[in-house]
Amino acid sequence: MGDDGRPPASRASGGPKPPADEGHARERLRRARATTAALIERAAAGVRAVARRVGQTPPPPGPFRPEFWRSPIRGPWLTSVFGLVLLIGIPLIFITGMLSYAAYNPDLGPLNDQTPDKGVLGFYLFDWPTHPYWLYRLTQGVHVTLGVTLVPVLLAKLWSVIPKLFEWPPVRTVAHGLERLSLLILVGGVIFEFVTGIFNVQLFYVFPGSFYTLHFYGAWVFIAAFVVHAGIRLGRMRRALRSRSLAGELRTDLAHTRPEPPDPDGLVPTAPQAPTMTRRGAVGMVGAGSLLLLVVTAGQSIGGRLRESALLAPHNRVPGSGPNGFQINKTAAAVGVTSAHIGRDWRLHVLGRGPALVFTREQLLVMRHHNAALPIACVEGWSTPDQRWSGLRLTDLAALAGLPNASSVLVESVQPPGPYSSVVLRGNQIHDPRSLLALRVNGADLSIDHGYPARVIVPANPGVNNTKWVHRLTFRT
Repeated sequence: MGDDGRPPASRASGGPKPPADEGHARERLRRARATTAALIERAAAGVRAVARRVGQTPPPPGPFRPEFWRSPIRGPWLTSVFGLVLLIGIPLIFITGMLSYAAYNPDLGPLNDQTPDKGVLGFYLFDWPTHPYWLYRLTQGVHVTLGVTLVPVLLAKLWSVIPKLFEWPPVRTVAHGLERLSLLILVGGVIFEFVTGIFNVQLFYVFPGSFYTLHFYGAWVFIAAFVVHAGIRLGRMRRALRSRSLAGELRTDLAHTRPEPPDPDGLVPTAPQAPTMTRRGAVGMVGAGSLLLLVVTAGQSIGGRLRESALLAPHNRVPGSGPNGFQINKTAAAVGVTSAHIGRDWRLHVLGRGPALVFTREQLLVMRHHNAALPIACVEGWSTPDQRWSGLRLTDLAALAGLPNASSVLVESVQPPGPYSSVVLRGNQIHDPRSLLALRVNGADLSIDHGYPARVIVPANPGVNNTKWVHRLTFRT
C-alpha cells in the first residue's frame, strides 16, 4: 500500500482500469455492427443488380406493357374521386368495427374474448354502455351496410390503379421494392377484409379459423397500410382533384372526353383508344351500384317497410315472420339443444353469496315480472324492431343471490359447449332496469328457438351475447 492508502497501480493510473471483458464486448459489438452493415449493403447491391438486369429486358407481353392499358378515362382525377370516397368511408368502417369488438366486453375474460392474443391492440377497450339501448344496432348496422355499399367504389378504385400492379421492372430499387410491398399489403388487406366480412354477413362460415380473429388482425394490418398510403398520396390526390372541375366532368359528353395529361404514376394510357364511356358515366355507374346495394342491404338494420327490400339479408325479410314474430340466427336443433335439455327437469340455478337458489320455470312465472322493449341486433348487421320482453330483472336476481352490488355475472346455457354457450355480463348491464331474464316475448312464452325456458336480454348488447336456454347465473363481485 502507498502512503495515501491506495494500491500503487491504482494511484499511478488515476483510477481503476476497466475490466478486460468490457473491452472485448465493445470490440465484438463493433465487429457485429460492421458485419451487419456489410450484409445489408451486399443485399441492396444484389437487389440493384437484379433490378438492372430485369430492367434491361423488355417487359413480357400483356399487362406488363404500358400500351396494354388503353382506357382514356383512367387517370389521377378519376382515381382520386374514388379514393376520396374511400378515404371517408373506410375509417368509418374501421371505427364501427372496433366498436363492435368492444361491445363484446372481451376484457371480462376468455368466454367473451374471441381474440385472446390481441395484446396492445386492445388498448382502446372500454366498458360497453347500455344507453342508448339501440347503440349496437346503429354501430353494427352502419359497419355492415357501409361495407357492402362501398364494394362498387372499391372495385372501381382497384380498376383505376391496376396498371400500377403490373409495373416493369417489378422492383427498381430497395425503396421501390418496399413501396411495392406496401401496395401489395394494402390491396391484399382490403380484399381480405371485404371478402371475409361479406361472407360472414351471408352466414358462409368457410374460414380456416375464427372469423373474429382473422377479421380483427386483418383490419389492423390493413388500416396501418391504408394510413401510410393515404399519407403518401394525399397531396397528389388533392392536386388531381383540383386539376379538373367535377361539375365540368359531369357536363362532358362522350364526343368531348379526352385523356388526362401524362402523369408520373403511369395511370394515363400511353396509347389510348377511343372512349366508350365518359368519366361522368363511370362515376354514375359506380354510384348507381352503391345505391342499389344500399337499398337491398340497409333494410335489415333499419327495419320497417325497408325490411322487405333487404334482398341480401340472410334472414326472413317479411315483418312478423319467424317464431314469436321475429327472426333468429340459429335454431335450437342447429346448436344441439333438445327437449331433454329444456323439459320438465330444467331448473334455473342462481349462485352468489350463500347457498345456491334453484327455481323451476313455474316458480319463476309467479315472481314479479318487468317489461322491456328491446331489439335483437347481430354482428351480421341485421336487427329486429323492438320486441316486448317480459321476465325478471337481473338486478333483482343478483339481490336474491346476496350480491345486490354484483359487478359481473356468468350466464351459462344448456347448449352444448361451444362459442357463446356462456357469456359474462358487466355490472352496468346487470343493474340496468331493462336487463331481464326473459320468460315471455310479445305476449307469449318464448319459443324453443328463441330460448325457452329462459333467455337473457340486455340493452345495446350484441345478439349472440343475449344467451338463450339459460340454466345457471353466477353473480360475482
